[in-house]
Amino acid sequence: MPDDVLIAFDGSPLSERALTYAIENFSDATLTTIYVINPMESVIDVEAGGLPVADDWYDNAQARASKIHATATDLAAEHGSDLDTVTEVGKPAQAILEYTEDHGIDQIVIGSHGRSGIDRALLGSVAETVARRARIPVTIIG
Repeated sequence: MPDDVLIAFDGSPLSERALTYAIENFSDATLTTIYVINPMESVIDVEAGGLPVADDWYDNAQARASKIHATATDLAAEHGSDLDTVTEVGKPAQAILEYTEDHGIDQIVIGSHGRSGIDRALLGSVAETVARRARIPVTIIG
């Protein structure tokens, strides 16, 4: 059994399922959820909203991260579990992989993003990259 489990958590239903899975299956491990602020998303917001959005993008992203961490903490509490939360900035897959190496993580749990039809068989780009490049076990929740 792993000692330290990292759960990618963005507040989506699949990330909630991933967290629930980790709580139920790795009850003796230290659980940490990670939310990654992706600066590339801010470029899209700036293109749509102009300079006022550009000035506040990081503060807005931090506020969103705080809400997402609160959701994760509340979900863990509902299951009688504690967890640590962390926010990183960068490309999500790369940030997750770097965090695992820098902090001695033994297991990653990540949700595949929800699709319908034939695309359900395909993984999201973040989940796929993490699964291919991680040097530790990765559990993908679909």
